[in-house]
Amino acid sequence: MPKRSRVTMNLIRAGAVSLALAACTPIYDRHGYTPEQEDLDNLIVGVDTRGTVEEFVGPPSASGVMRDEAWYYVSSNFITRGARAREEFFRQVVAISFDEDGVVKNIERFGLEDGMVVVLNRRVTDDNIEGVSFLGQLLGNVGNLTADQFFDN
Repeated sequence: MPKRSRVTMNLIRAGAVSLALAACTPIYDRHGYTPEQEDLDNLIVGVDTRGTVEEFVGPPSASGVMRDEAWYYVSSNFITRGARAREEFFRQVVAISFDEDGVVKNIERFGLEDGMVVVLNRRVTDDNIEGVSFLGQLLGNVGNLTADQFFDN
């Protein structure tokens, strides 16, 4: 084998090994925000209101779905290793609940170990186009239009 092709083959092998090793490097993602404990220590249950909570710890990630009786601050850390599915390894939720007058009633912190997996029921409206391709839908109206439909009478 000529010396030049041997060098080229070695470079290709080194590149392939580098790509394989890079694919195995874990990728970390962090999403969301939860306030630090010292920020929460500034809040006084029974005294502070939604306004002071927003001033000390910022606006919430989410609030109560039906009624605005609680604010939720959520942060999660994920890791992706190679071709494996992304895995959540850390989650923290801070829940600040309010009474009917908007005064802080309770402050709670939960971790991933405190949570439960909740299966959500997806209700999807039936599209009534089962078995019809996009092109079939597009061309399905050809011939159903008449010229008088384009002009005002």
